[in-house]
Amino acid sequence: MRYAYPCTVDPPDETNRILVAFPDVPEAGDDGATEAEALAGAAGSLVAALQGYVERKRDIPSPSKPKRGQRTIALPALVAAKLELYRAVRERRVSNVALAKLLGLSSENEARRLLDLEHNSRIAQVEAALAMLGKELVIEARDKAA
Repeated sequence: MRYAYPCTVDPPDETNRILVAFPDVPEAGDDGATEAEALAGAAGSLVAALQGYVERKRDIPSPSKPKRGQRTIALPALVAAKLELYRAVRERRVSNVALAKLLGLSSENEARRLLDLEHNSRIAQVEAALAMLGKELVIEARDKAA
């Protein structure tokens, strides 16, 4: 799955703030004095909101196709890989204990950290976990939208 979420960028409001919102993840969004500031804050808010989905064991919303005028914010590679691992674990109904055992980890906590979007895991370890669950990690680079 491509983890690039469309967002709306509203013009400055009466307080001169620019608002960024995500139709697919209504819990995420931010504002800023400049568009760059609002987009940067919104990107962090998006990761935090998706971490909330993981913590509450909710399905991760798939990014919709951007509509005219919408921008997209791509998640960092490690976050996207962890979300895909989370999806695979849920799809296969694998517990953290079973995941740890499958990966040869010494504790359930190590498996839990692989699913923590804010923990700085090694991408190779997440990739290995995905492979054990029958998934392949593919990285894509593209030109940034102007």
